[in-house]
Amino acid sequence: MLNRFNLYNSIAVTGTAADGYSSGDAIEAIRQTAAQVLPKGFGYEFGGITREEAQTGSNTTIIFGICILLIYLILSALYESFIIPFAVILSVPCGLMGSFLFARMMGLENNIYLQTGLIMLIGLLAKTAILLTEYAGDRRRAGMSLTQAAVSAAKVRLRPILMTVLTMVFGMIPLVLASGVGANGNSTLGTGVVGGMIVGTLALLFLVPSLFIVFQTLQEKIKPLEFDPAPQWSVRAEIEECKNEKEE
Repeated sequence: MLNRFNLYNSIAVTGTAADGYSSGDAIEAIRQTAAQVLPKGFGYEFGGITREEAQTGSNTTIIFGICILLIYLILSALYESFIIPFAVILSVPCGLMGSFLFARMMGLENNIYLQTGLIMLIGLLAKTAILLTEYAGDRRRAGMSLTQAAVSAAKVRLRPILMTVLTMVFGMIPLVLASGVGANGNSTLGTGVVGGMIVGTLALLFLVPSLFIVFQTLQEKIKPLEFDPAPQWSVRAEIEECKNEKEE
């Protein structure tokens, strides 16, 4: 039998990555070894799932870049500003750092399960950051100072944020402690989400208000703020509370 691949005579070699190494590490090792030891006139190609992984792996950066651009444009339309969306976008990487940190502590690799968890994590953390900036913006337009608006928004949204985080964390614990068939994938997905939610939320509660103050200041220098003459009753109550605290 004469085996051919892409019209060339070929032999098939099958292997698996050693313990502690991902499929991406194995692909890179094969490339380096082939560049060093293959004689002139010989080449190699990947087949099956590895071929698909090798072809799509280089597109990950481009895909994430397009996603960030689309998110930025959507947030710009939401806030009617090209500056305020940075308060949301720059806060999300803290959660991603926590996800990779927990995965490294558990000895897990960066695979498709972890990347799937990152997509869900980005949505949850961005939602939290959007809520904080939205509430802070309402209070700023009602007449509060930048610092008062940011701190007040963090206080008001603290309980809902903690409820969301605790629900997600406790819901993912069974995946983190999974065993049996498919345990590695479940554990990787759960660990990435739990770590990202814990670290990301703690960072968001302090980072987003600070970023809001910085970028809202820049926004008001470019375009003067239009104050809301009739804010919501809850916002008016907070303004009165802030005035009373100042007088005391």
